[in-house]
Amino acid sequence: MAEDEFTLYDLKVEVIAGDKPMIGAYKEGDYFTVSGETITLPAGQGFPMYALAAILPFLPAKQRVTHANDWMTTDEFIASPDPNCGARFKITRTGKRTFRHSETTIVPLTQVGPPVT
Repeated sequence: MAEDEFTLYDLKVEVIAGDKPMIGAYKEGDYFTVSGETITLPAGQGFPMYALAAILPFLPAKQRVTHANDWMTTDEFIASPDPNCGARFKITRTGKRTFRHSETTIVPLTQVGPPVT
């Protein structure tokens, strides 16, 4: 791996039925994928804004390598932000992709602090 490379997981976020009826503009099996900074939905499929807002904060952490005991490693379900909705969102790591620092920011690598180990 080159000095300025880093690895992120690709993700799949899928709608899973919970113990209550699902409310919203999605159905079980709907999904989107995340690769780097890009979220991709299948053609013709939408995803509700409020559900997406609830999921977004977890995606960068799920993309990164985490300790085996970290809950971000073991937990894969996010609940719908609507307490009356039974939808759950399953986040699965589907693969790894390598990126270069110089392709993701204009800040020179020399300005970044020491690597965290």
